[in-house]
Amino acid sequence: MVGEALLEQLRGIVGAAGVRCDAPLAEMTTFHIGGPAECCVEPRTEDEVRAVAAACRRAGARFRVLGLGSDVLAADEGVRGIVVRLAENLAALEVDGETVRAQAGCANADVARAACAAGLAGYEFASGIPGTVGGAAIMNAGAYGGEFKDMCTSVRCLAPDGSVEDVDAERAEWSYRHSMMGAAGYVVLAATLVLRRDDPAAIQARMDDLARRRAEKQPLELPSAGSTFKRPEGCFVGQLVQEAGLRGYRVGGAQVSEKHTGFVVNAGGATAADVRRLIADVQERVRESAGVELVPEVRLWGFEEMEEKEESRS
Repeated sequence: MVGEALLEQLRGIVGAAGVRCDAPLAEMTTFHIGGPAECCVEPRTEDEVRAVAAACRRAGARFRVLGLGSDVLAADEGVRGIVVRLAENLAALEVDGETVRAQAGCANADVARAACAAGLAGYEFASGIPGTVGGAAIMNAGAYGGEFKDMCTSVRCLAPDGSVEDVDAERAEWSYRHSMMGAAGYVVLAATLVLRRDDPAAIQARMDDLARRRAEKQPLELPSAGSTFKRPEGCFVGQLVQEAGLRGYRVGGAQVSEKHTGFVVNAGGATAADVRRLIADVQERVRESAGVELVPEVRLWGFEEMEEKEESRS
């Protein structure tokens, strides 16, 4: 439980309007699913993020960081503790020559548009990734042959001990959907990207082409968290799921997309329990049919708390 003393401290840091109790996560995630966050805090500056984290540490309260919620499935019962939402507030963006500096809450699409306007190429791949720079740094976001690590030279982070560090590309240890920051519990505050000069019209044409390809192949018309599973080495998730006979497979309102079988979508009224059960069913069927263990790419929030409750009852 988040105590009143901690709530008062948080209000003193970000203002009363920046602290919400029982904040509906369904409104803050692209799945449009999930119960409330016990407390949602929306800092406006890096100093406020640092102060919020310090207050949580002193109180022994867990906190999680949320951007645009494009890779989160929140449990129907909600999430205990503090959710620190960086999207929209911590979203400053600066272009200086061929360098782009973007705060963690800045949307990838906004970075791509700003880069295009400045005649800077390289971030087009991320123009359709519906998350933030912070999430892209943590997960080494990638699409259509581009990866975040290819453009980023350093990441400004809040370390678990409360210090602020500039993490260079080597130390970030980026690989497929992995970074040192994510593994070690760092909070990304901002990133520095170095891009290359190109004609804005050519950059825009590439972004338009990627948008067309996404619309043709991905179920953008339905709520989802993007690709549901990480890509196994040497395999394509969609092919494995299709070969397991799961195209269109449903559990309640959750469905394996008929358009792209690597996506689980909210086909209407899905609960988090529906999605979690469907994910487990897909994992089991693919394991049986292909001998491959699928690992969720979507982050599951609040489910460990439910499991703890079940264990305490047994």
